[in-house]
Amino acid sequence: MYDLPIFTLNTVLFPGMPLKLHIFEERYKLMIGRCYEDGTPFGVALIKHGQEVGGRAEPFLVGCTAVISEMEPLPGGRMNIVAVGRDRFVAHGFKYDKPYLVAQAETLPLVNADDAHLNMTGRSLRPWVERYLQTLADASETKFDIQQLPPDPLQLAYLASFLLNVPIDQKQNLLNLDSAAELMTNLRTIYRREVTLLDAMLKPEASDDTGVFSAN
Repeated sequence: MYDLPIFTLNTVLFPGMPLKLHIFEERYKLMIGRCYEDGTPFGVALIKHGQEVGGRAEPFLVGCTAVISEMEPLPGGRMNIVAVGRDRFVAHGFKYDKPYLVAQAETLPLVNADDAHLNMTGRSLRPWVERYLQTLADASETKFDIQQLPPDPLQLAYLASFLLNVPIDQKQNLLNLDSAAELMTNLRTIYRREVTLLDAMLKPEASDDTGVFSAN
């Protein structure tokens, strides 16, 4: 286990995904300043109870570490940063002896993350992610290049989790999953549902017997 400074947010961060933050609270100016100077990560944890600004918040125990990749100093010690998710972690306890929250954390790698079966589940997920993004692109009249989707199945899964427009607790449920195969299976189910809903909303002229509400 190791000590990990925690940034509690109304956001779920996934490994490999970007996070942009404007740092203005004194506790986080101190925390982020130390992490930037030392080149060490901080943890991002979704708030379970409490508020994001100005008070103590109780976070979920599973979160994602973040490494600062860009930092823009601003007047008054404020700063804009870009961080990138690195590893899942689980907090076994918290320390309150600093202005910011510190977790007694342990890295939480996915089970079967290198399993050959992952490639097969990744191939079954990919077309649903492509269809979801293409549908959104068509609705907003923007271009979407499917070649931008990563070939690695686990990277695809984390990007798919990041891109989903679903309630935040559903994203936390995805981050909580310990099995790579289970993550893929859950994402495929969610994307099939979301594609079905998008089709229904964007094609209201379809007749009732077209099966647009089928989850099959």
